[in-house]
Amino acid sequence: MESAEVARRFLTFFEERGHQVVPSASLVAEDPTLLLVNAGMVPFKPYFLGQRTPPSQRMTSAQKCVRTPDIEEVGKTTRHATFFQMLGNFSIGDYFKEQAIPFAWELLTRPREDGGFGFPEEKLWVTVFDDDDEAQSIWHEKVGVPLDRIQRRGMEDNFWSMGVPGPCGPCSEIYYDRGPAYGREGGPVADEDRYLEVWNLVFMQFERGPGDSKTDFPILGDLPAKNIDTGMGLERMAAILQGVDNIYETDTLWRVLDRAAGLTGARYGRDRRADVSLRVIADHVRSGTMMVADGIRPGNEGRGYVLRRILRRSIRNLRLLGGQDAGLMHELTDVAIKAMGEQYPELVRTAANIHTVIDAEEDSFLQTLRTGTAIFDTAVEEARRSGGRTLAGDQAFKLHDTYGFPIDLTLEMASEQGLQVDEEGFRRLMREQRERAKKDARDKRTGNLDVSVLDELLTGAGGEVDFIGYGHLRGDARLVGLLVGGANAPAAGEGTEVEVVLDRTPFYAEGGGQLADHGVIRLGNGAVVEVTDVQAPLPGLIVHRGRVLSGEAQAGDSAHAEVDVERRRAISRSHTATHMVHAGFRRALGESAAQAGSENSPGRFRFDFTASGAVPAGVLRDVEDEVNEVLVGDLDVRAFHTSIDEARAMGALALFGEKYGDEVRVVEVGDYSRELCGGTHVARSGQLGLIKVLGESSIGAGVRRVEALVGIDAFRFLARESVLVAQLAEQLKARKEELPERISGVVTRLRDAEKELEKLRSQQVLAIAGSLADTAKDVGGIAFVGHRAPDGTGADDLRKLAVDVRGRLVARPAVVMVTGVPKDRPVVVVAVTEGARERGLKAGALVGVAAKALGGGGGGKDDLAQGGGANPAAIGEALDAVERAVGAA
Repeated sequence: MESAEVARRFLTFFEERGHQVVPSASLVAEDPTLLLVNAGMVPFKPYFLGQRTPPSQRMTSAQKCVRTPDIEEVGKTTRHATFFQMLGNFSIGDYFKEQAIPFAWELLTRPREDGGFGFPEEKLWVTVFDDDDEAQSIWHEKVGVPLDRIQRRGMEDNFWSMGVPGPCGPCSEIYYDRGPAYGREGGPVADEDRYLEVWNLVFMQFERGPGDSKTDFPILGDLPAKNIDTGMGLERMAAILQGVDNIYETDTLWRVLDRAAGLTGARYGRDRRADVSLRVIADHVRSGTMMVADGIRPGNEGRGYVLRRILRRSIRNLRLLGGQDAGLMHELTDVAIKAMGEQYPELVRTAANIHTVIDAEEDSFLQTLRTGTAIFDTAVEEARRSGGRTLAGDQAFKLHDTYGFPIDLTLEMASEQGLQVDEEGFRRLMREQRERAKKDARDKRTGNLDVSVLDELLTGAGGEVDFIGYGHLRGDARLVGLLVGGANAPAAGEGTEVEVVLDRTPFYAEGGGQLADHGVIRLGNGAVVEVTDVQAPLPGLIVHRGRVLSGEAQAGDSAHAEVDVERRRAISRSHTATHMVHAGFRRALGESAAQAGSENSPGRFRFDFTASGAVPAGVLRDVEDEVNEVLVGDLDVRAFHTSIDEARAMGALALFGEKYGDEVRVVEVGDYSRELCGGTHVARSGQLGLIKVLGESSIGAGVRRVEALVGIDAFRFLARESVLVAQLAEQLKARKEELPERISGVVTRLRDAEKELEKLRSQQVLAIAGSLADTAKDVGGIAFVGHRAPDGTGADDLRKLAVDVRGRLVARPAVVMVTGVPKDRPVVVVAVTEGARERGLKAGALVGVAAKALGGGGGGKDDLAQGGGANPAAIGEALDAVERAVGAA
């Protein structure tokens, strides 16, 4: 039974029993406490907490999930994986244990020909929480499971939460006995390799607080209603139903693994190291494909870091297996898209975009491997020179953070060199960096607020704040939440920084690339709050941040909210312009030019999109011309709501990676642009006035950024450009149309003059080589030359001079030191003859002596080395220090 069929049977079973089938949510979690969706119930958390009204009290889904805490174990075992799919059925205050338990048993044991999974009843065992007599009674008396196949377990095994504050409850797990060949008898408590968990029924009835472990957290109280949250791992179920030993041999993962083996010449099952690499590749390629499809881009923090690490581990393991060619990831990504495409058709629709991102990351990392290897060699040389046997943690971290070198690759290469790596130091620095990144991302959305406080605010707003900002820029409301310093407060006086929640608001919260509205909130008692930021830290919750300008803000007071109209209009112009530029680039570059981010600010916007390389200047001009011609046509801009299927049928563009519900908002600019969008826009395209594209640049592997001006800002820019062009024409005595050719001629002549000056300067420096050799002094039997070149002498010339002087002293033991200040920092070069090296003098060591005096560092070979520092005033001291070192040899 293929994986897609397992999912289909599960969803059909529960749909027939009154459950609404809910599409998988994006891997990008709405919950601010999570980077990625890590459990099937995560999208349902607001319903369990009573913060949002569910579309149905009975729901079922096949949810995409990613977990990475054990990423280092992926491949080493056949159990660990980063991406998995969780099948689940959910009851929001409808049925509880007495129906959830029989549902699960019926689906598992019903014959396959009748739509079930066909498990023999005698092969199934169950566990219940220690004190859950009710669950045991249902299993035994209602379902008929013998008591000797029902086992009780504690908090560690049979009490479930997401690991963060939120819903939780006792659970009952169902296990499948794979037989004596897989382990000893005695049920799940005796051997979980033989008895494999296939389904977890969570009786979600409590709310937990923060805690550091699976068992150490407070229970804050009961949820608004008793709920059911179940989870069946699709991959594990597929392994059992397909008769294979583990998830890596199931249909979807095996297709990627088998293709990786074919591309590299490896044979799965023959060599443990090769098997580990093949499993890493199979899991990570599939994970990376799914993450990119949900709009995540490789980066150095947060979700982007997780994706980059996953993709680069795949590439590295391909190389370990002998796959040295570029383009291997493209083939494997294509296999993953086809393997998962039946369950997730959006993979096929966005295949070009997925390939663009992953191909670019592969190209980038192959270059990184070349650069990082050179930096690694230098670090090894430094470690050996200092007599150490360990590569410092900060060096390993720099290799990783600056050059993208994976720590496991650093460990392996260090081992080959007979060195160890300070792993604890590296991991400490990594933890600090990740915590900073997570805190920064979380603070942006939550304003440092505790999640429990956000939950209270959402409850106080009646479950969801009513946004009226599409049709109104001002409106009456009630202040239902007031925070000072992150804590609930009854009142706040003049000058106090506050966070305010209204039951309804015209203020647009930052999102979808659109910056937040500004404005004021006037309270019924005469107090005024200035709003400088608006965020939506939880779905349905809008938080206004600002300062009390006058009076005293009081919770519960009536309010009148007023948006800064001019700012809103300027931002709306930018947002509509972004849609038009997006449409223009797709027409010019094809569908692979998918939006990868944007920022719409007053009078200015930036637009990020996937592309394999730089956009030619001619394309930029053509797109700019096209969108300006369209906006002059004064097309009608309209927004309307419809179903996601109808929106796609009419050609509305769903942005790559965005999350959409069953009902979506479509924004049209005539027939030119049609996108799904929740932002604010102008009424007609002519209101934009003018769009001026400033240029484009790379902001990461496979992603380009275009920046542009719109409206009066664009006109002002062109006016300044016109004045500048007139001034240049006056200075060069040329007509405006002649300026490019005239300026090119001036620049060419200037460069030729600079080259000639550099040549003369070099000749002058080298001309004194002979006289310098003649001035060599005897220092303990060594001919020593110490010379400070004139300031401005380039580092290359200093090196040439040192080598030239050494060549004139080659018959003697000699040391030549040349120093100077090319710009604002001193440089020192030391050249040593063979005779001096035989006396124990090495250029690298002598440069170190000089660099120390100069407040810097350096290194090189025994015959020639270079260094530098930060203190030009210490050049005399550096010359003396090297001379003393020569004399002491």
